[in-house]
Amino acid sequence: MTETEIMDFAHAEFEWLHAHPELAYEELETTARLRADFARAGIRMRDLPLATGLVAVIGTGENPVVALRTDMDALPVNEETNLPYASQYEGKMHACGHDFHMASVLAAALLLKEREAQLAGTVYIVCQPAEEAPGGARTVLDTGALDGVAAIFGIHARPIYPVGTLGLCTGGMMASVDKFELTFHGAGTHAAQPDRGCDPVVMAAQFVTAAQTIAARNISPLRPAVVSVTHIEAGATWNVLPERAWMEGTIRLFDADDRALVKERMETLADGIAAAFGGRAEITWTAGPPAVINTERWNALAKETAEQEGFAVVDAVPWMAGEDFAYYQETMETCFAFIGTGLAPENHHPKFTVDPAAIPMTARCLAHMAEEALWRLK
Repeated sequence: MTETEIMDFAHAEFEWLHAHPELAYEELETTARLRADFARAGIRMRDLPLATGLVAVIGTGENPVVALRTDMDALPVNEETNLPYASQYEGKMHACGHDFHMASVLAAALLLKEREAQLAGTVYIVCQPAEEAPGGARTVLDTGALDGVAAIFGIHARPIYPVGTLGLCTGGMMASVDKFELTFHGAGTHAAQPDRGCDPVVMAAQFVTAAQTIAARNISPLRPAVVSVTHIEAGATWNVLPERAWMEGTIRLFDADDRALVKERMETLADGIAAAFGGRAEITWTAGPPAVINTERWNALAKETAEQEGFAVVDAVPWMAGEDFAYYQETMETCFAFIGTGLAPENHHPKFTVDPAAIPMTARCLAHMAEEALWRLK
């Protein structure tokens, strides 16, 4: 295929993928579509115990090995874009740009296949399920398919930058993610006789306010930290104090020590507030991915190749959202870049859109990064 044919094909696949979004671990149609695309191009695929997702192989099959990663899953969002290729599935939408990621990485793979004989090693194309779960990266890593990979490159659509912009960070790029659930246990009573009970609603209200002091008074103002209570439930009627008040929320940070400190302070505050009012607190944590932090030498490579491919490279604004690409950095070196996809509503918004004009530049840049990384690892 010529480069023009590759880009036209990738554009068409982008529209198909956008119109057929699938949620985390349900990406059956998407996986089948990508498998067919790779098979038609003569790109071999690893035989892996994955229900959804795949790993394709281009190059010599020998070391060194680098990887390009795309996520595949969509979000439970009703699309409101009015695009001619809008989602055909009610309540599902590619509202985070994973369709763009897939199309760009697919095109990069086809470019690499055309010059496979010149590669100085092997490139794995990682089509990962369930980034939004999150946890799909762990699913791929657990197969052992990426053992021996020296470096992996990933991208994320960002509608805060115009097409032709690539953003990189030297420190934390995307935040660690933890979910908490907190229950205050009290004693129910008639609302007219609060002295006869122990009010967990008051405990919950005190905690919501006090928790904001953790970032304000325990974390350096030079390091971002978010503590958000997002959901509260207590009681069932207007004239009864309930026995319990439940809430959930999230913390987002870039520093591992801060992550541990915030958890400790939240537990201490919850226990202290509950004790002060005569109740009891119970908090549980669900750990998400760590912060995304690029390897310095691959950051430099990304900047160099992006500029050669015509990108305006900017110092990216760190994003407090999470990204399970971070799991890859536990076993290999990593580089993650923000790609400008045209100014539009923010990711996860029902009117989020990607300008497909970003696909050709991104594909060429990713292919170039992979090729150059292999030569530098030789």
